[in-house]
Amino acid sequence: MERRRISQEVKVGKVKIGAGAPIVVQGMTKTNTEDILATVGQIRELTQAGAQIVRIALPTIKAAKVLYRIKQEVEVPLVADIHFNYRIALAAMEQGVDKVRINPGNMGERGILSVANRAKDKGIPLRIGVNSGSLEKSLLDNNLAERRVSRIKAQSHRQIMADAMVESALRTTALLEEEGFRDIVISLKAADVLTTILAYQIISDKTPYPLHLGVTATGPCSQSIIKSSIGIGALLAQGIGDTIRVSLTGSPLEEIKLGYEILQSLDLFKEKPILISCPTCGRCKVDLESIVHEVQLGIEKAKIPLIIAIMGCEVNGPGEAKQADIGVACTRKGGVLFKKGKIVGKVEERDIAKVLLEEVEKLSTNSG
Repeated sequence: MERRRISQEVKVGKVKIGAGAPIVVQGMTKTNTEDILATVGQIRELTQAGAQIVRIALPTIKAAKVLYRIKQEVEVPLVADIHFNYRIALAAMEQGVDKVRINPGNMGERGILSVANRAKDKGIPLRIGVNSGSLEKSLLDNNLAERRVSRIKAQSHRQIMADAMVESALRTTALLEEEGFRDIVISLKAADVLTTILAYQIISDKTPYPLHLGVTATGPCSQSIIKSSIGIGALLAQGIGDTIRVSLTGSPLEEIKLGYEILQSLDLFKEKPILISCPTCGRCKVDLESIVHEVQLGIEKAKIPLIIAIMGCEVNGPGEAKQADIGVACTRKGGVLFKKGKIVGKVEERDIAKVLLEEVEKLSTNSG
C-alpha cells in the first residue's frame, strides 16, 4: 500500500473528506425522489448499512423542492445530483442540501458559475463529476485532431479519453478558482476500468482537491463487483482516493456492502470481522460451503475487527487457523478449534458454525 495522496479537507455536513480522514463510503438512492416516503426509507436503509453520505438524483425542480422534507427525516448528509439545469441546483441549495454534484459536460459555464456563487454564499461544497459518456464534445474533438496531426504523439483511445476527462475537471476547477471558490471534490468516472484508473492517476498530482472514486455503468452484479473492485481497489492501493461509491445495477445496499469489503481488503476499514475460508478440494471431508455460509450470515452485523478462519483440511488449515483470532481446521468428522493461535478443543461438523459464532459473540462482548 502506497502512502495516501495529500488532499485538502472538504466537509459535507459533519462528514470530513480528504486531509487524511478515513475513506468515506457513499451511497445513492434509486427511488423516485418525489416519492418522499420511499426515498426516506431507502436513505435510512443505506445509512443503517453504513453509508456516510447519500446522493439523490434531482431531474426536476419539483424533485428539488421536496428535499427539505426529506432532510427533516434523516441525519446523513445529502448530495444533490444535478445535470443540465443549473436552476435545479439553486433550488436544492435553498432546500438545505449538504453538497451538489454537477457535470461540466452537460452544464455550461454560466450555469456552473451561478451554482458556485450560490454555493459559496451558503458554504456548500461542489463535486465536479466528470463522466466519459457526457464529456464536452470540443474536448474529444480537440484531442482526436491532435492525434491525427502528430503520429509521434499518437495515443490510445483510453489515453485520449482519460486526458479529456482530466482536462474537463481542471478547466472547471480553474473557472471556480477564478471566482474564489475552492470547496471542491473531483470525480472522473468511465465505464472502462483502465480509463478510469488512468484518469485518476493523471489528475492525482495536478490538484489539491479530494478525489471521489468510482467506476460508472459497470453492468450486472457479478460483472460490476469485479470492475468496481479492480478500479477502486487499484487506486486506493496507490494511495489515491478520499471517498468512494460502488455502482451496481441492483440493490443500493449491496453497493455499500461491497464498498466496505473493498476498504477492508486493503486494511482501510477495521471495524468488521474478516472471514477466511479455503476453496476446498478432494481432501475436504465436511460441507465447508454450508458452514462458511452460516457463519457469514451470523457475523453480518458484528462490529469488531476479528479474523475468522474456516479451513477444510490439514494442508494450510492449522496454519491459517492459528493466525486467526478464532479458527477451525477441519478433519474427517469435524475440526480442531483454535483461539488466538492455540488449540482449545475439537468440534463436531454439525456444531462448527454454532461454536465459531459463540466465540465471536464472546470476543465481541469482551471487547465492548
